[in-house]
Amino acid sequence: MKLLEYKAQELFEKYGVPVMKGVVIDSIDDVALKISDAALEYPVVIKAQVQVGGRGKAGGIQFANDGQQAQAITEKLLFSDLKGFKVNKLLIVEKAAPDKEWYLSIMLDRLTKCPLIIFSALGGVDIEETAKTDPDKILKIPINPLLGIQDYIIRYMLTKTGIDKNLFKDMKIILKQLYSLFMEYGCMLAEINPLALDKNGKIIALDGKVDIDESAMHRLPDIMEFAKTLPASPLVKEASEFNFLYITIEEEGDVAVMSNGSGMLMSCIDLISKKGMQVGAALDLGGGATAERIKEAVRIVLSNKKIDKLFISIFGGITRCDEVAKGIKLAMEEQKENKTVIVRLEGTNKQEGVEVINSIKGSVITVDNIPQGVKELSSGRCV
Repeated sequence: MKLLEYKAQELFEKYGVPVMKGVVIDSIDDVALKISDAALEYPVVIKAQVQVGGRGKAGGIQFANDGQQAQAITEKLLFSDLKGFKVNKLLIVEKAAPDKEWYLSIMLDRLTKCPLIIFSALGGVDIEETAKTDPDKILKIPINPLLGIQDYIIRYMLTKTGIDKNLFKDMKIILKQLYSLFMEYGCMLAEINPLALDKNGKIIALDGKVDIDESAMHRLPDIMEFAKTLPASPLVKEASEFNFLYITIEEEGDVAVMSNGSGMLMSCIDLISKKGMQVGAALDLGGGATAERIKEAVRIVLSNKKIDKLFISIFGGITRCDEVAKGIKLAMEEQKENKTVIVRLEGTNKQEGVEVINSIKGSVITVDNIPQGVKELSSGRCV
């Protein structure tokens, strides 16, 4: 669950991380009055609230010097389409005047199996680009979950980046509070970019991103309520009607993955990503899928115009391989666009399933294992 910025800032405030004073609006009426009621001073920043990065470059972050400008920008941004997402809310905050900007995040690191601090003195920019051009400017510090945030971590961060050591106390408070948020809310990522130092020596979070593990949401009633306010994408809604879990991954990805288990899905996604390909979507079938439901699953995934290749990996137990194969065949018989489907079947009625797949006309390829399927995806033989 990717939280919108305003919700991330609410959590920051809850945990004592300083943020800019602001107001969330969902109507174009009386914008100047709402800014006044929130006691905001001009100039202000008006930010589109969408679950996608790159808002600034897409025109989703704009500045207003007075109420008239704020009204005009609101009327232009609110309910508009931004990078394929409808803007239903705007966050308006006072414009900051940072003296310095840093990057700070805590993420779940699969390599160390620990929370990982990522910190850089180069904030306010694309951290991925910094990682490519100036990797030495980024610190990565694993956190021992049994010890939490220790003083030496803060000292190391300040020393390695040349930041004033007099900021030790403030940085410690912010990092400890961010870590508490990360752990208590079951986060996959808690990010502040930029974390700014203003001319008065105050450290403040100017922008925030929080991703929460879906499996933790049952114990987070405030996040459950927030999730109800988000408009689900049509494919997510349609998949849920069949009790499928459809997950959008990378916006520009042209590969989709389908499986009957989240572990297998993640393994496939990791291998595909390591080959330099982008996974646009994943669909978890769950167990016991019939041919008719498999047909609908394939149809839903391939209806995504950006998806050219679909990798299906099935371990047949409750879900029989021949049922899966029949569903794929039914879907491909109705598929009008030239898209490639690669199928790996293992388990109950595997041979019968392979025979059905091999009888399908068009771009359907069978493989014996996941690495072979990934190799086919990257071979250039696919559409």
